[in-house]
Amino acid sequence: MKLNEEQVDILLRKWQDILRLRDWDIKPVVVTQEWRKSGDVKIDRDNHMAAVMIHETVPEEHLEEVVVHELLHLRLYGMDQLIEETINILHGPDDSDPKKQLAIGMFFLELESTVEDLTKAMLTAYCNKKDFWFKRVDKQICEELE
Repeated sequence: MKLNEEQVDILLRKWQDILRLRDWDIKPVVVTQEWRKSGDVKIDRDNHMAAVMIHETVPEEHLEEVVVHELLHLRLYGMDQLIEETINILHGPDDSDPKKQLAIGMFFLELESTVEDLTKAMLTAYCNKKDFWFKRVDKQICEELE
């Protein structure tokens, strides 16, 4: 069964409350075209507006996990932007600079790891969920065995 915006919206409202994002206007967007991601969030911080994008092929049993993950990116957005701007100030405007690429790469790896850990913690605490989506690990297994 393909996802619809109502399914996403129900989870958005639930987690918007839990994550204390009540002052944000957040809309669900179900992506129906080919897309390399499971989810993403687009943010207008000045107006406290965001769109949580979820690909229609996300399995229903993992939908809440993806929604929480994207909302945690919204929750951490201020810190995310502060660190990115600091890296830009320290390393200048040249995106091809190896030192800047290393700093950005390390930051994004740490950000994703932290968001994933927080997602698991939130779902365990609020939903007693312990079976998580091993999407990246499963991909690595498939590549290894091909």
